[in-house]
Amino acid sequence: MIELGSIYGVWLREIKVYVREKERVISSFISPIIWLFVFGTGLGANISLQGVSYQVFIYPGILVMSLLFTSIFYGVYIIWDRKLDFLKDVLVAPISRTSLFIGKMLGGCTDVMIQTTILLFLGLLIGISITIQIFLYSLLVLFVISLAMVGFGLVLGSNLKTPEAFQLVANFVVWPVFLLSGALFPISNLPSWLSTFTLLNPLTYGVDAIRSAILGVQTFPTYVDFAVLIGFALIMILIGTISFGRMQQTK
Repeated sequence: MIELGSIYGVWLREIKVYVREKERVISSFISPIIWLFVFGTGLGANISLQGVSYQVFIYPGILVMSLLFTSIFYGVYIIWDRKLDFLKDVLVAPISRTSLFIGKMLGGCTDVMIQTTILLFLGLLIGISITIQIFLYSLLVLFVISLAMVGFGLVLGSNLKTPEAFQLVANFVVWPVFLLSGALFPISNLPSWLSTFTLLNPLTYGVDAIRSAILGVQTFPTYVDFAVLIGFALIMILIGTISFGRMQQTK
């Protein structure tokens, strides 16, 4: 059973925590800017891919990178909530684990969307034309990606016991997922063994969807991108709900 009031309460608490942590908000913009303007301009000064400069080509990938890191590491707050006994109080409340997980997920997605909405305007600084239609469609695509990735981060957080373990596992997962998503290079001419890993990576379809929205460059049909992302998000909701239930049993 899903209770809208409970979901709203959990979501509101996550937003208040995010707004109060100004350092967290500011630091989330540093890495994408460095990648875009230092890596994109320096390494890609003489590189052109699919008819655009390398900096423009990786811009959608940098958006997804920022989203990925924020989404995955959002899961560490589950561990801190458990240590502070906040999560224990919530888990014994008369609400379903599905509602709790969805509230947490939407809270994380809102945090991510605030960040990526601002980063979308960076495209104007490197010459990308972002119309109202492109902007709104990009937000839709980024929201779907955030659902999948925030859910993944919450699943990790709900199954790990310490922040140190989370950092170790998250870093082990995040970098391969990012580097094998096609964010920094086209995936059309990869060796077969490497292409297999990219095709199994759900973030590959997120990068493809946002690159299509912003640059009009696409590898997979739009319905395939959305089907993979939505399917992955639903799987994360299912696993996360089960994981949250197990946390209650171990308290």
